[in-house]
Amino acid sequence: MTQRLGRILIVDDEEDLCQMMFLLLKREGFDPIVALDGETALEMIGRGMPDAVLLDVKMPGLDGLEVLRRAKNLEPNLPVLIMTAYGGVHSAVEAIKQGAYDYLTKPVNNHMLSEKLRQAIANRSGAPKRAKPPGRSRDSDGLRLDEIMGPSDAIDKIMSEIGLVAPSDFTVIVQGETGTGKELVARAIHQASLRAKAPLVPVDCGAIPETLFESELFGHEKGSFTGAVNRRPGKFELAQCGTLLLDEISNMPLSCQIKLLRAIQERSFFRVGGRDPIDVDFRLIVASNQDLMSRVSQGLFSRDLFYRLSEFTIVIPPLRERKEDIIHLSNRFLQTANLELKKKVTGFSESAVQLLLESQWPGNVRQLRSSVRRAVLQASDRVQPEHLSVEPPHWETDTATFARSEVGSFDGLPLKEIVRRNTMELERRVLVRVLRKARGNKAEAARLLQVDYKTILVKIKQYGITIFPEDEDERKGAK
Repeated sequence: MTQRLGRILIVDDEEDLCQMMFLLLKREGFDPIVALDGETALEMIGRGMPDAVLLDVKMPGLDGLEVLRRAKNLEPNLPVLIMTAYGGVHSAVEAIKQGAYDYLTKPVNNHMLSEKLRQAIANRSGAPKRAKPPGRSRDSDGLRLDEIMGPSDAIDKIMSEIGLVAPSDFTVIVQGETGTGKELVARAIHQASLRAKAPLVPVDCGAIPETLFESELFGHEKGSFTGAVNRRPGKFELAQCGTLLLDEISNMPLSCQIKLLRAIQERSFFRVGGRDPIDVDFRLIVASNQDLMSRVSQGLFSRDLFYRLSEFTIVIPPLRERKEDIIHLSNRFLQTANLELKKKVTGFSESAVQLLLESQWPGNVRQLRSSVRRAVLQASDRVQPEHLSVEPPHWETDTATFARSEVGSFDGLPLKEIVRRNTMELERRVLVRVLRKARGNKAEAARLLQVDYKTILVKIKQYGITIFPEDEDERKGAK
């Protein structure tokens, strides 16, 4: 007979939800039982039945917080996980303060639920603590990497790769577009490594002028150059016994790459103006928003340095290729924005969800976070499409195609005039696309384009735009 992982008491007044969670937990190897109200739940707890409790906050009669308080009086070590809707994060935070083990937002992520219950039961039982699985250890905000980045297969694969490489001292290249979370992955590697107690020192390679490169990384002695009034350690020294993260290394000038390669190979360097070599022990992680091999082929990155760095590579796919993560992240950002702005926005409308999924998100997670935050500021109940500041899909593609196909028709004109005419035509096409998306609603189009209503009216008149005729894309704007 299969050994059960532990008895879980599900407490919720929604019978259908209880049945669904009962079947889920049964399939995961738990032994679930159900209480449809707080009084019944407390009676079961008093009989010492559950190993953990899954408790809804909003219930008629005794609410979740009161049940939690009484349950803790009965069984102080009983782990209680709170379930709450998106607008109930305030209650969940209060529950944590009152002794709840953790909280989950509805709809509950199945993988996350199972993982948290396993941890809760293991902690209660006093079983020997194992090292946390890499990527599942919590960050400074109490979140695991899968909670931060999403539940998609792509993120699951990245977590497995982190688990594989973290215990070693391999140099790791983390590659992905801007805003995909490269530093998060680097921090997860560091936290799961044997160097976790030492510092992780990040360096933005694109922000260091070539003339200050050596001083920034290797430090300098007093008086070694004008302005060097004191001895200053560099980033290499600060990362002693820890991890050095070289962010956006593809932006580093070639002359600096040669000096970096020598320091990495020898694990030794001289401060600027120094005479004695300084030995260092560190783990190196580099991040890039470009394919470094392509940069090597173009002669923009040192081949020798690339081969020295590429012991292990983790590639983070862009958000547009991880549709499963978009809604997870949007809901998380909505919760955070509710707390920050002291609002109670309950979620996203169906059309808003569709817009989130269809958008290309060229700025990836960073852009999504900003968009949701602005939407929560504007919304009163649920987020609607007009609250989301997102670019309609395929604008970048349309712009590139237009640039290739139209410039030739302005041969013989000055560059300034060519640019002016191209810009006007592109602006007209964008307006037509957005007005169609907004079904002719000029106010909504203004919100999508982040301009005022009067500007939309002036542009429509300027370009002679008629919103819905089938041949509109073929028309030329009125001259």
